Amino acid sequence: MKQTVANNTDQFKQSFREEAREILVDLEAALLELNENPTDAELVGRAFRGLHTIKGSGAMFGFEELAAFTHNLENAFDGVRNGKLAVSSELIDLTLAALDQIRNMLEEGIDRPSADPSACVEILAKVRKLAGFAEERPKAPQAVAAAQQPSEAGPVREWRVGFVPGPDLLLNGTDPLLLLRELGALGGLSVRACMEAIPPLAELDAERCYIAWEMALSSSAGADAIRDVFIFVEDSCELTIEPCGSSAQAPSEQASPCGDTAAAQANEDRRSLPGGRRASDKPECVNTLRVPAAKLDQFVDLVGELVTVQARLSELAGRRDDAEIAGVSEEIERLTSALRENSMNLRMVPIRATFEKFRRLVHDLARDLGKDVELTTEGAETELDKTVIEKLGDPLMHLIRNSMDHGVEAADVRLARGKRRTATIHLSARHSGANVLIEVTDDGGGIDVDAVRKLAAERGIVAADASLTEAETFALIFRPGFSTASKVTDVSGRGVGMDVVRQNIESLRGTIDVHSAAGEGTRVTLRLPLTLAIIDGLLVRVGSASFVLPLASTLECIELTRDDVKRANGKHVVNMRGEIIPYIRLREYFNIQAESLELEQIMVVETVDGRDGFVVDQVLGDCQTVIKNLGRFYRHVQVVSGATILGNGTVALILDPERLAQEAVRAIAERPRGHPQAQVGRSRVTQAVPATSR
Repeated sequence: MKQTVANNTDQFKQSFREEAREILVDLEAALLELNENPTDAELVGRAFRGLHTIKGSGAMFGFEELAAFTHNLENAFDGVRNGKLAVSSELIDLTLAALDQIRNMLEEGIDRPSADPSACVEILAKVRKLAGFAEERPKAPQAVAAAQQPSEAGPVREWRVGFVPGPDLLLNGTDPLLLLRELGALGGLSVRACMEAIPPLAELDAERCYIAWEMALSSSAGADAIRDVFIFVEDSCELTIEPCGSSAQAPSEQASPCGDTAAAQANEDRRSLPGGRRASDKPECVNTLRVPAAKLDQFVDLVGELVTVQARLSELAGRRDDAEIAGVSEEIERLTSALRENSMNLRMVPIRATFEKFRRLVHDLARDLGKDVELTTEGAETELDKTVIEKLGDPLMHLIRNSMDHGVEAADVRLARGKRRTATIHLSARHSGANVLIEVTDDGGGIDVDAVRKLAAERGIVAADASLTEAETFALIFRPGFSTASKVTDVSGRGVGMDVVRQNIESLRGTIDVHSAAGEGTRVTLRLPLTLAIIDGLLVRVGSASFVLPLASTLECIELTRDDVKRANGKHVVNMRGEIIPYIRLREYFNIQAESLELEQIMVVETVDGRDGFVVDQVLGDCQTVIKNLGRFYRHVQVVSGATILGNGTVALILDPERLAQEAVRAIAERPRGHPQAQVGRSRVTQAVPATSR
């Protein structure tokens, strides 16, 4: 039994950690907003409630050191709430530094550094001095809640509080006495324990709480503040909070919520149901459920295997003339498609938390660089696969750091150029088909194209007389070791950051697009797939090989005859309703030896540079594609996103249209003058469209 209780305690400690992490993110965002709007009472209340919840729940789940440390910060914001202390940049900075220590206390023992005791003491000393609190000796963790002074925000009122713990309260690791102690910190408290529901010793379950409490509280705190004390247990208890008025009776004289009649009924109910549950207990209504990420990933992997098996079944049903088997196959395909759609939705999470955490980065960097910068966001509710979001942190961090160090000018320079003193960095996200576009925009000085070209020539990256387009010039900033910074600082100058951005985005099968105007600013657009697990694709055949093109980027399919090729004078372009579309022959690109066909198919896809075509022998149809990694041996193969197993057991490569188009342009640009137009190989495009026609 002791082992069970210990396991449950660990489980609920982990739940507290997860919830506390979310509270810290929200608390940090509230503090940064408060720094911009120091008179906003709603933000003050939001910050106070966050600190109060972390403190109370931390003490409840055994994080006494964390609770003691947070208690002092809570007192400071209680002073702000009561008008005794003004919000200042110093208070915000101290609280942000304190949140870093709280995170370390929260994660201590989980591969994270522990909190720095000297830093904690220094922070608290500065907070007390700023708030005008007298120096105090550290209190024992058990006395933290009792040491809190009652709020003086309003007149003292009398409250009647009834607290009937649920049957599983103790199993959650909750100590009811700590809750009563914290409630007593709000004012004068009289308590009466109701023990009528305790069953005979033979029927007593040591892991259940049979005692209830009714209390009279004299406090200036409101009903919300009282309810906050029970915020983590409200769903597993019966809680009543009622104002008593001036004629309030003592707890012993009031009608008991757990009196003799109720106690008798409770005991009768406990005897009648297994496990000691009362028949009158209300079923818990759970709106959300926390699931470990590893279990979710395992579930999606199993769905992927099911999709592969379903494809095999469809293949077998297509080869047999059996209506019954065909009907079962179609039904399983429908169910598998629905299951796959739902499993993908489970992995989708809003990008809001990722955006919000960069407010702290901008705040700290602006202070260190001596610049005035504000961060604005748009489309924070846009959802992405959790795996994609997990890998977005580093690229966005480097882009923001680069904007603040290289793009954003100092305040006096901005004023001289007729700009606002405060610069703006804007983060936005929006859906575009099966992709998400994430933009990082600043209103700084923009990228100096001539300086980039000159530096690239000096370092031998490009020829001194090379004629580079603007897009090709911007691509140079993502080269390893390339930096336009005149000196190395803590923020930038080593040429590592933008290389990390490129590598991480490419690993996500994404693309980067840069637009910049001198004196007006820079916009970097990241195009990312919604998910990395299962996609809808079009299965095509080239010779004896099979390939998959993402359905989301495929626009249409048109025919290509030998007459069409002759009319183009050997150039790989086709006229599609008045629009000239360049195309790539996959047969030649992948050096597939097969007999030329009279009629071929061009798959027209949408890329960043426009529309491109890919010539295939035959379009076999659409398919649900489970993406499998090719392994480390093929990590440098850029034009292939992965592979999938078809229903017949063969493997088909999943092509990346963006990379294929880019490789085609690069192959033409790198080809020396006079070189034969036909070049065959995995990294070269045969007879590709000339760069001038693109």
